[in-house]
Amino acid sequence: MTADHIVPITSRAEFTAAIRSSFAIAAHEGAPEIVLVDADFADWPLNERAVIESLSAWVDSRRSLLLFGDSFDELARRHSRFVEWRRQWAHAVRCRNDPELEASQLPTLVLVAGVSCVRLVDRSHHRGTVSNRQVDLAECRQAVDALLQRSVEAFPVTTLGL
Repeated sequence: MTADHIVPITSRAEFTAAIRSSFAIAAHEGAPEIVLVDADFADWPLNERAVIESLSAWVDSRRSLLLFGDSFDELARRHSRFVEWRRQWAHAVRCRNDPELEASQLPTLVLVAGVSCVRLVDRSHHRGTVSNRQVDLAECRQAVDALLQRSVEAFPVTTLGL
């Protein structure tokens, strides 16, 4: 993407391609943080080899991945590769939620800090944008910061039991 560029998203295929591209861009640019926000991450391509390869190329001890969701049940069920990758990189991955929010109150977005953002404005029809404009990056950051204010840890890497 060139400077101050916005690309429309008009389908599920374009949305998943934008997510894949976000991870590849994060790896290429060495972005310090990736933030993923969605109610359940069910429609995301997090189980794809290419996504895991991009995340593996991106992650190191100075970088962090934040997932904010309402529920992580579908993520655990549908994205076993991602769940396994997360176990290996648990020190760099945080999962949070806000039990007081309804799933419908959560935005759907990917923020590659300082680089780009993907936002859906209509989840049911997969309509949104991919942008690298500073104003859009700032809006996404503000949305994430507002969610984090009342959030709690969620989706533990391991389940303790007797």
